[in-house]
Amino acid sequence: MVSVTTLLSLALATLIIAAMPIVLYRKLRPRFALVPRYAILGIAVFALFAMVIERALHGFMLSNPATSAWLANPAVFVIYGAIAAGLCEEAGRFLAMKWLIAREPGALERHGPALGYGIGHGGAEAWIVGVLVQTQWIVYAVLANRGTLDAHFATAPLEAIARIHLVLMSLSPVSAGIFLVERASAFVLQLGFSALMWQLLRERSRHALALLIAAHALVGLPAALFQARLVPLIAADAVYLVLGVIVAVALVRYYRRAAVQNA
Repeated sequence: MVSVTTLLSLALATLIIAAMPIVLYRKLRPRFALVPRYAILGIAVFALFAMVIERALHGFMLSNPATSAWLANPAVFVIYGAIAAGLCEEAGRFLAMKWLIAREPGALERHGPALGYGIGHGGAEAWIVGVLVQTQWIVYAVLANRGTLDAHFATAPLEAIARIHLVLMSLSPVSAGIFLVERASAFVLQLGFSALMWQLLRERSRHALALLIAAHALVGLPAALFQARLVPLIAADAVYLVLGVIVAVALVRYYRRAAVQNA
């Protein structure tokens, strides 16, 4: 049984994450002249580069006997996981922004394209990795409370059903709070990566892609360390909470200055 308090906490956290990119886009659209194509581009890049290309890379690396043995080393796994995420996502972000600049050379004079793109990229991650997955667990919890969960998975292996029950038993208001911190921090970081990439492109930096891959890889280290079971989840999330707050403050100052310059 999953308590009503836990269900309400999970539902509230999921609704907050779901609304976050939508509310932010609607609120900032007039001030920064946001147009849908910026956000749509960010959504498309995340879907292709993170959900298709990066997952295909992981599938190849883990299914290949030589590379899977290599990745059995925790240190190698951590380094690979951090670099792979940074390489795939930042290559996609770089190509998308360069394409946008080629179509609209004057876009570099504005900050809106990076903000709109970041909301789309980060919002896609929030929805695909967060909202949809969390909604699935809420549905499973409701089915378990009704006593019909096992009937819905009658053809599934017993081990898979047991794992679902174990996850449901671990759900609590605290796990809802952890989910909120993780997804909100990830969204803010995506906004930060987008703003940084755009600023480097505005400055005609030749090292924009390399710098963003390195930054993304460094930010991904706590998650990779947790996946390798080298640090506890609470430690990784504490790092992301601090990073999220720092980046959020920096973004507010950055875009406030941009709004004043464009006024």
